[in-house]
Amino acid sequence: MKRIHLIFAGVLLSAATAAGAAAAPRTGARAHADRATVVGVRSTALGKILVNGSGHTLYMFTRDHGARNSCVAIRECPEAWPALETRGAPRAGVGVHASLLGTIRLRGGARQVTYAGHPLYLYSVDAGPGETSYVGERAFGGIWYALSAGGRTVR
Repeated sequence: MKRIHLIFAGVLLSAATAAGAAAAPRTGARAHADRATVVGVRSTALGKILVNGSGHTLYMFTRDHGARNSCVAIRECPEAWPALETRGAPRAGVGVHASLLGTIRLRGGARQVTYAGHPLYLYSVDAGPGETSYVGERAFGGIWYALSAGGRTVR
């Protein structure tokens, strides 16, 4: 009987979480662009790194070559490491070199922000602004690093 109550509680919690997620506005690492995306710089334990407008770490993927998103072709990769998308030209925040910002087209027409030729990604389970514990993560056949304002990898 106790097991049935635990299963039922889990089902209820899942349903409530799904309903809340559907009703809540998208923010943080899971947000997709509603307008021009801002790329900024934040001081972290690893030094100054690129972040999105909410302060979440932006990543580059070592399997990407020639400003091409390789993650989209790998099963489950885009769910874990969503592309930083924009509608319109990305904007440079304080400390970011506007000349290093760009975009590439993804399948379906979305535009992904690039920096110094690197497609930028978020991490879907990022705990919050300034989180750097996933820098250097090995996943999907490559390594995920942060970037400095100069466009260099931060390890």
